[in-house]
Amino acid sequence: MNLVTVFMVCLMAISAWAEVESKSKPGRGRGSMWWGIAKAGEPNNISPLAPGMTYLDPAIHATLRRKQRRLAREHVGVLAAIAKGANLAINECQHQFRTRRWNCSTRNFLRGKNLFGKIVERGCRETAFIYAITSAAVTHSVARACSEGSIESCTCDYSHQNREPQMSNIGTVAGVGDWEWGGCSDNIGFGFKFSRDFVDTGERGRTLREKMNLHNNEAGRAHVQAEMRQECKCHGMSGSCTMKTCWMRLNSFRTIGDILKDRFDGASRVMVSNSLRSTSVNENTLTNRAGSNNLKTNMNSVGGSNPNSVLGNSFHARGHQQKRVNRYNFQLKPYNPEHKPPGTKDLVYLEPSPGFCERNPRLGIQGTHGRQCNDTSIGVDGCDLMCCGRGFRRQEVTVVERCSCTFHWCCEVKCKLCRAKKVIHTCN
Repeated sequence: MNLVTVFMVCLMAISAWAEVESKSKPGRGRGSMWWGIAKAGEPNNISPLAPGMTYLDPAIHATLRRKQRRLAREHVGVLAAIAKGANLAINECQHQFRTRRWNCSTRNFLRGKNLFGKIVERGCRETAFIYAITSAAVTHSVARACSEGSIESCTCDYSHQNREPQMSNIGTVAGVGDWEWGGCSDNIGFGFKFSRDFVDTGERGRTLREKMNLHNNEAGRAHVQAEMRQECKCHGMSGSCTMKTCWMRLNSFRTIGDILKDRFDGASRVMVSNSLRSTSVNENTLTNRAGSNNLKTNMNSVGGSNPNSVLGNSFHARGHQQKRVNRYNFQLKPYNPEHKPPGTKDLVYLEPSPGFCERNPRLGIQGTHGRQCNDTSIGVDGCDLMCCGRGFRRQEVTVVERCSCTFHWCCEVKCKLCRAKKVIHTCN
């Protein structure tokens, strides 16, 4: 065999092993291994092996399922956007939880290990946030990459430009529009649909945990779409604004992270019910939001007699397309009957979070020993809560910081290095 054949056989063996490893842990979503793209370096999905063939870096290849690899081949350039989105999700998660006992730490993803550790094997709040933020990040990154021309199979979203210019009845000349659609809108339709196809691979919705994963993935995408904003540019003589050209832009991912963090704090503990997400209004909303007409299908369900049974809530349909749509067509009911059912943008979880105070290798929990805390705060970053009542140490350290910064024309900022003493507090 030549080297190309040997290389391809090795890649197939790595892929098969990764899928077996993923399936052997039923508590974890089978599609979550793709998170390892964030630690695999720059992806190379366009280097030729032979005419018409491309290859993936072996480390990346092992993190992807078969369908995900096919999507990467069909959409050249998308792996770079996914890798960017994965790192965006990690950075945002660690920013949002930097003052919490669980601080969204990551680990080596190789040898079948999950990037976020064993916490994702538990259906708790933290896992719900991980799924939502990673799904949102892929949606955000792919939609932006389309408008930047980084992905060959998608472009800017020009669908708005088919609409009539907006008119105002006050203070304008008759027949002159206040603004009209133009420019290059971020392609949220492609980003939303691609995120569904890529991120939700392996989540069939047959178990309660898979339903939780699908719901939180969808919630992350929904917030990215809902937070899009309109940007405009003025046109006219001598700086006047006779006409404005407007387009739709994604909001900053920090805004998405802030919103999802609020949803984390108000997450709902749920169980599955027999009822579908029944209203056709919600179905049409998702269809328009994702920019796809393929979602407009009739949905049927077979409900079991036990409302808490997962097996009794699997949905049978004819055709692959309808099966794909039906996995989103379920209703989760609150664990507490007095609470209202979760909405499409709410985060949901199945079990209480474990304690994060002490190190627990079995759950991949690092504990809070040695973590810095704020001795004057009464919040979650305060030493009383962060240190779990164990007490804390006070230490004075000398740090070197930039100081006396001045701007020099043009265009440089020069600073001095100054030594300063700071007091830090760390948990016992």
